[in-house]
Amino acid sequence: LKNAAAVLITAELPAFAKPGQPINVTVSAIGKAKSLRGGALIMAPLYGADGQIYAMAQGNLAVGGLGISARDGSQLTVNIPTVGRIDGGATVERAVSTGFDSAPQLHWNLFASDFLTAARVRDAVNRCYPGIASVLDGVSLAFTLPATANDRASMMAAIEMIDVSPAESAAKVIVNSRTGTVVINAAVRLSPAAISHGKLTIRIDEKPKVSQPNPLSGGQTVVTPSSQISADETGNHVALFKPGASLSSLVNALNKLGVSPSDLVAILEALKEAGALRAEMVVI
Repeated sequence: LKNAAAVLITAELPAFAKPGQPINVTVSAIGKAKSLRGGALIMAPLYGADGQIYAMAQGNLAVGGLGISARDGSQLTVNIPTVGRIDGGATVERAVSTGFDSAPQLHWNLFASDFLTAARVRDAVNRCYPGIASVLDGVSLAFTLPATANDRASMMAAIEMIDVSPAESAAKVIVNSRTGTVVINAAVRLSPAAISHGKLTIRIDEKPKVSQPNPLSGGQTVVTPSSQISADETGNHVALFKPGASLSSLVNALNKLGVSPSDLVAILEALKEAGALRAEMVVI
């Protein structure tokens, strides 16, 4: 079958998900398929680590990549055409028990470990409900809950409305290797460094020469290959960063160098290895 592909289907089951609710799924080719663009996923079960079926997935794929091949073997690929998503493509079949209606305490986890933010959340909650909140560590907080589920829901709704100013975000550089997207937050700083970015372009032109004999001479037509190779190296600019250079300085300098997304990733990795990029680099 030329129009079929073996795929791996993954999804994240959110907290309090109930049977019948839709969730998003990611579909990745694991065989020889060159592109999933325009494809449709037939009904497939999604299993948990315990071997139980938790959702059923199906639907049309949305693929951000593009792959085209011609009969002469030439190919054009944009981003990753073998990975797609289906928004709401799976229906939850089994719920996961949370113990919200019976547990004496509820634990909240912050998105990122930060003791300052955890302490601010504790103080803000205790101002509204004295003594119910405590910090367990840099990520988790414990809330003592009322006896009935109705009172618990009302308390959690009130706590969710409390305004807390989080601590300043840690410096991070996020790189999406599939789409070439690079996101740099405002906390990123640079140590003194110099960047030189060059481009080497090699061009090969094939122009076969044909030797045609005179009529009735008995000779044969001869085709002689002729190749012309040229190389051009441009973009030998150097960008210099002073101590504490900010996000805007980095972006402006890289724009002047005319870097592509793939070159930008290589430059950021080199800055990280040199110790000049004072940020955590995350590749997704």
